[in-house]
Amino acid sequence: MISVSDLSKSFGAQTLFAGVSIQFNPGNRYGLVGANGSGKSTFLRILAGQEAPSSGVVSIPRKLRVGVLSQDHFRYEETSILHVAMMGNREVWEAMAEKERLLHADAPFESDRYAELEDVIMRHQGYSLEARAAEILEGLGIPTEVHGNPLSTLSGGFKLRVLLGQVLAAEPGALLLDEPTNHLDIVSIRWLEKFLDSYKGLAIVISHDHRFLDNVCTHVADVDYETVTVYPGNYSAFVAAKEGERERKEAEITKREKQIAGHQAFVDRFRAKATKARQAQSKIKLIEKIVIEKLPESSRRHPRFRFAQKRPSGRMPLEIDGLGKAYGEKVVLRDVSLRVERGDRLAIIGPNGIGKSTLLKIAVGELAPDAGTVTWGYEASPGYFSQDHAEVQGAGRQTVEAWLWEAAPGEPIGFIRGQLGHVLFGEDDVDKPVRALSGGECARLVFARLAVLGPNVLVLDEPTNHLDLEAIDALVTALSEYDGTLIFVSHDRWFVSRLANRIVEITPKGLNDFRGSYEEYLDRLGDDHLDADAVLRTLRKARKGKDAAKAEPEPKRRSRVRVLEKRLEELTGQVDALETRIHEISERFLDPALFGKGGQAESRRLEKEQEQLKLRLAGLMAEWETVETELEAAGAGS
Repeated sequence: MISVSDLSKSFGAQTLFAGVSIQFNPGNRYGLVGANGSGKSTFLRILAGQEAPSSGVVSIPRKLRVGVLSQDHFRYEETSILHVAMMGNREVWEAMAEKERLLHADAPFESDRYAELEDVIMRHQGYSLEARAAEILEGLGIPTEVHGNPLSTLSGGFKLRVLLGQVLAAEPGALLLDEPTNHLDIVSIRWLEKFLDSYKGLAIVISHDHRFLDNVCTHVADVDYETVTVYPGNYSAFVAAKEGERERKEAEITKREKQIAGHQAFVDRFRAKATKARQAQSKIKLIEKIVIEKLPESSRRHPRFRFAQKRPSGRMPLEIDGLGKAYGEKVVLRDVSLRVERGDRLAIIGPNGIGKSTLLKIAVGELAPDAGTVTWGYEASPGYFSQDHAEVQGAGRQTVEAWLWEAAPGEPIGFIRGQLGHVLFGEDDVDKPVRALSGGECARLVFARLAVLGPNVLVLDEPTNHLDLEAIDALVTALSEYDGTLIFVSHDRWFVSRLANRIVEITPKGLNDFRGSYEEYLDRLGDDHLDADAVLRTLRKARKGKDAAKAEPEPKRRSRVRVLEKRLEELTGQVDALETRIHEISERFLDPALFGKGGQAESRRLEKEQEQLKLRLAGLMAEWETVETELEAAGAGS
């Protein structure tokens, strides 16, 4: 349980929230939502102890282990990926590292310290930490074959996945996660949802992903009106509840204003008449008793996007034939062919690193292919939104106003100011240098430029990445009304489901091209196909074995099965014997006399024996699993 009492945070004259008192209970998963700049991340950092509140108290039980998603991967650059994930359980990791040092030290063996470390590891299930960390990394899209590589070999987004794995592998009692889905693809987001759904502790998560919040949250903590309010239910339930609450308050204010107006009309009409003076005074007293509570101003702001093509394209605005692209030895696109028809609302999905953004960059001429052709059709005029906002980054010292005016030099300044106002750039913002804009501001400015240019094909690469929930809602509304062709890459399933009428999934085997909605696509393939890769990796060896078994001559296969069965029986006996001896030594350690005077040499001998037995046991268990897998595969041919 984490509780806050009378919590406030201000920066100068700006108050983010004040007087917040909430209890976050174990077993609940809270979505922390609010507009960009409302104080969500600040609130989470205060809970994590990384930032001090202006006033108030955060209470966390001393024994509660809190897992916080870090963004600092630089401190682990030369550490192996698996070890970075294991470091999340700091106490166990340090005990295991020290234990290794004791075993390989030249100094006399410190049996007492060794026993203490062994106790720490056993109490916290340390011997399963490596397997748990490896499984989590797999789920986050980092395959086993790279777990031994240094963290520096991964791209920035995958490094942050490892840091997320570090938090999850620690099995904390509370999770504080700030935008954990930002660098995840659809496959990994689906895995994370399932992980959190089975998580027994307390979770507080910031996210701008509608469907993720709907699938994960049991409650929503809303940062707005300079406070934090908790609503039961998922994000959709929260939106309905908040809108209903606001409407009820507005209706109550309207009712009271009508009451005041009615009383005031009576007073104005009859105040001068002696016969009605007493009644008029009574009405004045009634007016004074009616209190109208002023509704606080919401921190949420809703931009207005509008896209309209200046002229329609031909029937086939884009044709891609035999496209290929590699970065060094890594092939990301191989023989990709695609026909985009006018009116398509085509969503391109797939795991990170599969070539989705590369495909868009090649299509719009930002990148040259190694093979194949891209042909834009008759009257096609594409407008491109890049994931890294490269179209803005080269603007240098240009102001927001000047940069947008370049797209419509013949328009008056009032038109440009109006377009900027639609996307929430006020009078104080238009003279900002473009290079000083935040990610969300850059995104809104690029959309304003696309609105001015009026392309008939919109090509959007992860358009929701830096937008808050209100801006994403506004973007979906605008794109739903857009009369041109839409091609977009997104990991936001809610966004895809609201817009797409065609799904192209890029897989290692090629393209899955489906004409229909996202829900229809999942109905056809099954929602589980989104996280099947993690399962497939674990089954790959077994499947190879089965394929080999089918091709093997029957007499040879039977002979190999007999050999495997005999070896499995031998291994089982050896494992039983080792486990029995390890248990006997553990029982021996319960004898206090063993650690008294004269028993130290015996205790050291037993500790070393037990450690060697455990190492042998681990090796036998690994062989046992391999033999069992081979036996199952060989048996499949019968």
